[in-house]
Amino acid sequence: MNEVNYSVVSEFEFMGIFSSWTMQHLLLVFSSIFYVAIVLGNLLIVLIVTSDPQLQSPMYFLLANLSFIDMRFSTVVVPKMISDLFYEHKIISFQGCITQIFFIHFMGGTEMVLLISMAFDRYIAICKPLHYLSIMNPRTCIFLQMSAWIIGLIHSLTQLAFVVNLPFCGPNKVDSFYCDLPRFIKLACINTYKLEFIVTANSGFITIGTVFLLFISYIYILVTVQKHSSSGLSKALSTLSAHISVVVLFFGPCIFVYVWPFPTMPMDKFLAIFDFIITPVLNPSIYAFRNKDMKVAIKRLSTQLMNFKNIS
Repeated sequence: MNEVNYSVVSEFEFMGIFSSWTMQHLLLVFSSIFYVAIVLGNLLIVLIVTSDPQLQSPMYFLLANLSFIDMRFSTVVVPKMISDLFYEHKIISFQGCITQIFFIHFMGGTEMVLLISMAFDRYIAICKPLHYLSIMNPRTCIFLQMSAWIIGLIHSLTQLAFVVNLPFCGPNKVDSFYCDLPRFIKLACINTYKLEFIVTANSGFITIGTVFLLFISYIYILVTVQKHSSSGLSKALSTLSAHISVVVLFFGPCIFVYVWPFPTMPMDKFLAIFDFIITPVLNPSIYAFRNKDMKVAIKRLSTQLMNFKNIS
């Protein structure tokens, strides 16, 4: 870390998404509304799951963790992006850029592992319902949660170890609205071709590998259900459709950024909005607000709040 002090560049300037002030104002309104929805929606899920005795099950435990991660993942980037829209020069310090990279990969890696855990939970619930509670016991749930956080942390530290000591002597303009590895590495004052390949291959391999495991698990679940009961196939499809939707929304932009051979294309900036703004908004509605038990729990909480308000 001491070598970072020798870098001439002490701050970076984001070029943003739009050069037009009109488009920036529209983006400001859009992102502000969506960020409030992200925080309120995901906080509501965490509050309901942790407070409602009827939702003390492995599925909702994992769902609450996903909501917490989505909220944190969005918070790493969106508030800074919103504040930058007020200024012509969008500046971030060197340490701030490194911190943003760290938490993006930390939260992103954690969410990838958590989605695998949720797929495993659905596999047990659909294919082995009689053994569900014995397999998905509190110890297993805590193990899955801790594994997701630990693997996410290891992934982020591994990525950061490649770039934290790179020399930066100019230029310092990042053609994006946030710091991430592909564009960050290109600004170093050395030949970074091999390093770009290693870092991109690392994230790309993890992303593709996770998507592959998830879709293999979904296919296996559907094949297993069809063998035992053709009538249960539609129910399984309905259950898994929410998971598949989230996987496509979350991993689509990641694959484009880390696997597509032209990371400097402007399209990846727009796709990144899906990961930081759109997906965290849709997750509560896809996973929770379409769920019958969650709807009942929300009504129950609303009734309790109204009763408390009337008493006071």
